[in-house]
Amino acid sequence: MSSPDPRRRRRRLLSTAVTALLSALLLVLSACGGSATSGGGAGGNTLIIGMTASDIPILDTGLAQGQGYEGLRFVANQLYDGLTKFDLTKGDQIPKIEPDLAESWQPNADLTSWTFKLRPGVTFHDGTPWNADAAIFNLERYADKSSPNFYQELNAQGGLSIAGIKSFSKVDDMTITINTNGPWSYLPVDLATVYFGSPTAIKAEGNQGFAEKPVGTGPFKFESLERGQRLVMTKNASYWNGAPKLDKVILRPIPDPTARVAALRSGEVNWIEVPPPDDVPSLQNQGFQVLTNSYNHIWPWVYNMRKAPFDNQKVREALNWAINRQSLVDNILKGTAEPALGFTPKADASFRPESEVYGYDPAKAKQLLAEAGYPNGFTMTLSYPTSGSGNMVPTPMNTALQADLAAVGVKVELKPIEWAAMLNDFFAGNIPDDANAMNISLSYQQEGFWTSWFGSQSTSNAGKYSNPQVDALLAKARTILDDKQRSDVYAQVAQILGQDSPWLVVVNDKNPRVLSANVKGFVQPQSWFADLTTISIGDSG
Repeated sequence: MSSPDPRRRRRRLLSTAVTALLSALLLVLSACGGSATSGGGAGGNTLIIGMTASDIPILDTGLAQGQGYEGLRFVANQLYDGLTKFDLTKGDQIPKIEPDLAESWQPNADLTSWTFKLRPGVTFHDGTPWNADAAIFNLERYADKSSPNFYQELNAQGGLSIAGIKSFSKVDDMTITINTNGPWSYLPVDLATVYFGSPTAIKAEGNQGFAEKPVGTGPFKFESLERGQRLVMTKNASYWNGAPKLDKVILRPIPDPTARVAALRSGEVNWIEVPPPDDVPSLQNQGFQVLTNSYNHIWPWVYNMRKAPFDNQKVREALNWAINRQSLVDNILKGTAEPALGFTPKADASFRPESEVYGYDPAKAKQLLAEAGYPNGFTMTLSYPTSGSGNMVPTPMNTALQADLAAVGVKVELKPIEWAAMLNDFFAGNIPDDANAMNISLSYQQEGFWTSWFGSQSTSNAGKYSNPQVDALLAKARTILDDKQRSDVYAQVAQILGQDSPWLVVVNDKNPRVLSANVKGFVQPQSWFADLTTISIGDSG
């Protein structure tokens, strides 16, 4: 046997050395962050989303709001349609309402009755036709307590959108009328989160069963659910508004932000909500898409005004001067939010520069506390969620605010609570544990929320704020059909809120999310919601 060719031996040694070097590099990349084009663990044209929620939302229409707007964003808006929807196709403007399962609508002269012309040719995922009978069946589930179809849990969860509906009726096969308790000029806006399920499936499965096997008309269809782990949805190839480009969407609840970013870097997911702000620069450097945009979001502490010390306006205002919002944005949030100096986000049509009434002035805060009878400050409790829709990174944020307030003599005991449990209390009008304040992410994306948060008769006015002037302006807004004129009314409301200070307003989120480099076609809107139908993975679309 002849001796090996020295050149071949050198080539083998070189090949072995290169392989070893590549292996070492892969280990380093894995440890440091991995690839921005990782496939998400499912292969093909599949989007895998790491949510902030601790569980998959309930899958029955409006009950998805049990995980906040994130539940509606990724479940309700994908499996179902409403009569109306927000236009999420543009990133440079506040989304307008447009037709969805209704092609058009028309109010009567006093805005107490609305006629909706339904979209023909639409079917639910099980083949059931969309028509007036299907619409009325669903509205009975939401709102008609006299109907055998009424579902109390759905009414409680979807109540913010349907409170004020008096009655509804079928006009013909493709037309319905909704009557309201008094004028409701922005009813089409509020109806964007009233979702419609298949009557056939609901009757066959019952309410509990339908939540495990949902059937809607939306761009994606239910495939499987592993509670606490994942929801798999497949594209609706027959979607009335055009089939999505994706083949599948998989939702994974990952409430810990560090775990979310690790899942992104390892390729387990290819989209995450709310990255840890400290990781944003390295994610950008590694080629991930870090997206932000202003949207209709506010991150406040809602004061408990039923008891001292927050029954005192000067105390409420004092805290608004005691916190360093800019430091919070720069040092904790790394630019993924904006300081909130008033009650209206910049991405709300009612924002006016004059509504920004607060700043950072600890001396003024101390003076107001002294005038209110608290020269040495006081001790208070704050209930706050540990994760969840729009809540950003609540523990480090509230810890920073705790330090700011301690500097003016206000000692804050932080009391964490699970997000879904907080929402149950909030929608029932309660602050968890009767704490002095609660931290919760809120919005005016649906105009009815102005009344929900600040109307004296609103169940979800958890802080129990009351001002007859505000009530009168909110009632006036319901009589104005013109959007611009209505926004002027809300601007007046914001001015009064700035004087009364029912909340400690902190920041407006910029909705940070991170996508792998091969996630194509997504538009980051000025909205809590997201259109997934335009997305494809790599060259799949």
